[in-house]
Amino acid sequence: MPRLLQKLPVHIALVIISILWTLPSVGLLIGSLRSREALLASGWWTVFQHPFDFTQYSLENYVTVLTAEGMGQAFLNSLTLTIPATVIPIAIATFAAYALAWMKFPGRQLLFITVVALLVVPLQMTFIPILRAYRDLGLAGTFLAVWLAHTGYGMPLGIYLLRNYIGALPRDLIEAAAVDGASHLRIFTRLIVPLSMPAIASFAVFQFLWVWNDLLVALVYLGGTPDVAPVTLRLTNLVGSRGQDWHLLTAGAFVSMVVPLGVFFALQRYFVRGLLAGSVKG
Repeated sequence: MPRLLQKLPVHIALVIISILWTLPSVGLLIGSLRSREALLASGWWTVFQHPFDFTQYSLENYVTVLTAEGMGQAFLNSLTLTIPATVIPIAIATFAAYALAWMKFPGRQLLFITVVALLVVPLQMTFIPILRAYRDLGLAGTFLAVWLAHTGYGMPLGIYLLRNYIGALPRDLIEAAAVDGASHLRIFTRLIVPLSMPAIASFAVFQFLWVWNDLLVALVYLGGTPDVAPVTLRLTNLVGSRGQDWHLLTAGAFVSMVVPLGVFFALQRYFVRGLLAGSVKG
């Protein structure tokens, strides 16, 4: 009992933090179920005055968003952009992380420091030179342009995370496989990848969420063409140039959250293991 009382303040603090953290999402959800006139007339918190009055809720915003012209194509475009832009950097970063962690070659540490240094470079500085290069190569306005861009932007973080995780794997296990005659490729595919799955899944979640929710990179390299516009760009156009239909943005936000939530829950157990990896030894 005394031990429970000692932990009570911590539990109360966690509950308060959780409520404050989820409060904006609750407000967004309630706002998505109200009409434009209701949103302009009063704040979302006023629904708690009569919480069981279901006449103040409506699915009209969701119907408008889901039936908007080109929304289905926008979802397909987002998947077409996000899946390769997640898989490609994961594959390259995992190979690079293994090489930097377990293969000895001149300049290995300098190369790793250079990769880490790229984390502080603002990606906005690369837009103009890369876009000019894309135009010269004929890649501007194509999915390939966004795949390559997100691969480059995601590689430094991926290599940094995976290298630290792979480098912490038991040395005896790697050396035993090498003594048995296993090549680097065999060690990588049979040992490194299965053992590093929590870290790989963690990076996959971060990369997928970043690419799926991205607007700026897609707008710059795709140019806003309707045929290749992702969900974020389509929702921006749906709201209007002056934001006059911003009430639709609340419903659009929850519609666009469906796919990322599915990915997160599918990789949840690996994601949690990846976050906790290395926090406890023994």
